Amino acid sequence: MSSPSTAAVLSARRIAVSFMAAVSAVGGATPLAAADSLDPSPEAGQHAPRAPLAAHGIPFTDATVTQQEDGSFVVAWRAPGVASVAVHAEGRVVARGGTEARVTVRGLPAVDRQWFRLVPDQGDPLTLADRSLHLPSVPNFRDVGGYRTTDGRWVKMGVLYRTDGLHSLSNADLAVLQRLGIRTDLDLRVPAERAEAPDRVPAGARYVTADVLGGDFTPELPATAAASARLMAGTYRRYVSRPSALDAYRTLFRLADTAGAAPLAFHCTGGKDRTGWGTAALLTALGVDRDTVVRDYLATNDYLAARNAATLAKETPDTAARLKPILDARLRYLNTAFDEVKARFGTFDTYLRQGLGLSQQDLERLRETLLVP
Repeated sequence: MSSPSTAAVLSARRIAVSFMAAVSAVGGATPLAAADSLDPSPEAGQHAPRAPLAAHGIPFTDATVTQQEDGSFVVAWRAPGVASVAVHAEGRVVARGGTEARVTVRGLPAVDRQWFRLVPDQGDPLTLADRSLHLPSVPNFRDVGGYRTTDGRWVKMGVLYRTDGLHSLSNADLAVLQRLGIRTDLDLRVPAERAEAPDRVPAGARYVTADVLGGDFTPELPATAAASARLMAGTYRRYVSRPSALDAYRTLFRLADTAGAAPLAFHCTGGKDRTGWGTAALLTALGVDRDTVVRDYLATNDYLAARNAATLAKETPDTAARLKPILDARLRYLNTAFDEVKARFGTFDTYLRQGLGLSQQDLERLRETLLVP
């Protein structure tokens, strides 16, 4: 029988821990039963529709869609200077509200992904969906888009997805990804991980590998919780400095701007560390503020909470204490990567240019591709 330490490591590798990588309404909102006509929601396999550019631009400073356990949706927004907002779904108006509102929409048909179009009385509309796809076998599969940039633009939804390992996809969840039209599966894992747990690649998708760690990982659980946390922080430094990591993240950035590559899903094992830094770097390059980047990174703790709790419950108290820093997404880890950017490159822009080899034209094209004006 394996020792607790060995069992913990094997468990960590199976469930996508980053150790493997280390080595009611506000403002008066009214739900409606039915109403005005609207352009159809995005069909399966298509991106969210792009709103036409208007002089006002998109007036929303905050907007989210969250699916509830009962199948209803909470749609919330803030749009200073706007008097009214109509919420469209399934070709009709399903709610209305004012400058700031939070509405619950019920009674919509069950679909793989429900899109909502927020139409203000002035300015451009905004199309959003719940960031999570609520896939039981890959609970950390979620949209990178739906965030506002510091200059008032929005990251498009339905284009880039971050996820935990696709080796664990159930047949039902694999079918969902095929209906969504995933075209590229970018695997950031080392060869040993890929061989042990091959991806279940959606039919028609291109499978691309980009080994962040250069084949290096350490299958030994550190002796203390503090040592585990230090190991993780050191790994995040390597995401910024190691040549294999720079090559891998360069691949991610270039694929994100490659015609025909989207929708693109990128992942490591848990979708937390290698995937977490890749997402943080992309969002920062697009102009999303640091607080939002941190919030997206730490959300992994929520999406993987049940899985991680089950893993820790199987271990002895000592082993669980040493394993928890490896399972967690911690602000310290992400900050270590940003600190390494500053130490090695001086600025994040220099990291993009010199580290990842992206030109100004590359970055402008990336933003044009991934941002709604």
